[in-house]
Amino acid sequence: MNTEKGKTPSPEAWDIARDADSFSVREEHELDAGLGLSEKVIDYISDAKGEPDWIRQFRKKSLQIFYKKPIPTHWAPAQIAEVDFDKIRYYLARTKAAAKDWDDVPDDVKQTFERLGVPEHERKFLAGIDAQFDSESAYSRMKTELEKQGVIFVGPLEGLTKYAEIFRPWFGKVIPTTDSKYSALNGACFSGGSFVYVPKGVKVKQPLQAYFRINAENFGQFERTLIIADEGAELVYMEGCTAPRFDTATLHSGVVELVALNGAKIQYVTVQNWSSNIFNLVTQRGMAMEDAEIRWIDCNIGSRMTMKYPCVILKGARSRGEVLSIALAHTGQIQDTGAKMIHLADETASNIISKSVSTGTGRANYRGLVHVGKNLKACKNNSECHTLLINPRSATETHPAITVHGNAAQTQHEASVSKISAEQIFYMQQRGLTEAEAMSLAVNGFVNDLVREFPMEYSVELKRLIEMEMEGSVA
Repeated sequence: MNTEKGKTPSPEAWDIARDADSFSVREEHELDAGLGLSEKVIDYISDAKGEPDWIRQFRKKSLQIFYKKPIPTHWAPAQIAEVDFDKIRYYLARTKAAAKDWDDVPDDVKQTFERLGVPEHERKFLAGIDAQFDSESAYSRMKTELEKQGVIFVGPLEGLTKYAEIFRPWFGKVIPTTDSKYSALNGACFSGGSFVYVPKGVKVKQPLQAYFRINAENFGQFERTLIIADEGAELVYMEGCTAPRFDTATLHSGVVELVALNGAKIQYVTVQNWSSNIFNLVTQRGMAMEDAEIRWIDCNIGSRMTMKYPCVILKGARSRGEVLSIALAHTGQIQDTGAKMIHLADETASNIISKSVSTGTGRANYRGLVHVGKNLKACKNNSECHTLLINPRSATETHPAITVHGNAAQTQHEASVSKISAEQIFYMQQRGLTEAEAMSLAVNGFVNDLVREFPMEYSVELKRLIEMEMEGSVA
């Protein structure tokens, strides 16, 4: 590795190919619902999973809502209409049960996750991990000491059946099926994901992680995650996402619901590196009760198009919400990201900081919503969105909306668009950097304050991904 003073290591120095995550293994699915979406497909999914009848009916009701809901035109870029739902496979799995021992994972699936570094991460710094391959989890395990403390970390089906008294009261309550066309789609087809429950006062010192891997072509992944932190509990949950490149469209439409009860803290971290053929249409929302805190720390690098606007409903007095997001849009990519903060109680505070980079013909859009309800006192919000354009063909849009009912709140919004000048690149080249290294250094400098908020293992990965994305971005 090149370690000369002032030099950013080049992608070659990392010895990682640009398409390191873009590999797939041969499809060997025991369970395949076929192409297209219908009640027959819903019945296939429910039968394959052995679900109780109320879940089947929930799925079918969600399917009808999906059919009735129009394609969104406000909180969405126009290109969303390109998704052809009839050309997607909605359920593919080799097995219904996740292995608890790494040696029991099928060899080619095991090799996939080993190549992605999943077992290494588990050994080094994780309290538990769930690795999903297409529609179902292939491997899931949590440290024994957490189980002794009453922490639950399982899939949603096990949560709905084995822990129904905890899971069911919150299932679909933070994000109703009727919320959008894509939350309804997830309600109809959900498979995989996580149910996490942390008991009162328990502070999980190491992160829990989920890794979502799409392997199949013309496929849709619809994991569903519900995290409940009981009073005074704390945890960090991280997710990673990758997929191979195909010429045809792939769909990802996950739902994440967070519940932080009085005094609890949840931090949800995402590093998304989907391949450039994936439409990533996710719905993420948390509810914070009194003195609770929810933080979304979010990075979006891959995909054909991403729609992601993490939300915090500040329901309890003195609750806090924060969204820190990074988006990088390369040629042919649209990153339509942002955040929503809904203040419903006194003395609530929220913070939104969004940084995006557009390179080539990429487009990075910011959409934000801040709402402060009637007759509330001492509510505060800070919103910032900053974009860096790499060349004249790059594009960005900003769509903020702030509504305050009353005069006892403090809100502020700041936005900026800047460019990397030829003079900056020339100056760094005179100090011995290549053009790509100079560009990488400038971009990493732009997002560095947010990168530091990611756990160390993810911040290293994030810098590596940015360096690879900057290859060829100057032209």
